[in-house]
Amino acid sequence: MVSAQRREFVEVFTGLRPRQFQRLVRAVHGAGGQALDPGRPGRPWSLSLEDRVPLVAMYCRTNLSMPQLAPLSGISTAAVGRIIKRHGPPLTLAPAKRRPGSDDVLVVDGTLVPTRDRSVAASSKNHRYSANMQVLIKAETKPVLAAGRPMPGNHNGCTAFADSGTDTACGDAAVIADGGYQGTGLLIPHRRKAGQERLPR
Repeated sequence: MVSAQRREFVEVFTGLRPRQFQRLVRAVHGAGGQALDPGRPGRPWSLSLEDRVPLVAMYCRTNLSMPQLAPLSGISTAAVGRIIKRHGPPLTLAPAKRRPGSDDVLVVDGTLVPTRDRSVAASSKNHRYSANMQVLIKAETKPVLAAGRPMPGNHNGCTAFADSGTDTACGDAAVIADGGYQGTGLLIPHRRKAGQERLPR
């Protein structure tokens, strides 16, 4: 089973180093993480707080379903759902307080998040109904600065970048993106044009 006692599991499944993970656990504890489930007062949690935090982080990071996470944690699917519902909000990132300036370098990219909510999802290239989520990070330290509104999964990067509101969070910073963002004014890799043998210097 995946447990916080196994440090190698924490790093693999959450992407956090041990010291970072302990800071995260303390932050969740300070936000009332030790309190019992309001829906089941008096019933203790199936896992300790140190094991509940990586479970939620795994759910967000790996996109594993609750039935897949249950055997990894040694608890029922229903218990996994209660833990994610209770500890998901404290683990979300707070929005950046400082607007990016001209000296900052940011990176933007999109990811397809499978969802059953057809109001924001569409059949996508991953062969599932998904939402296109645009995520903006700081290139140097890699904290998430903004996440755009979910767009239908059949939207390309150029369209989703503008329609999701991610473009307004960039401020005056230089923004790096991949070749799917042509025409947006972002910094993208150079490509040879048709009939061009080499890139210009």
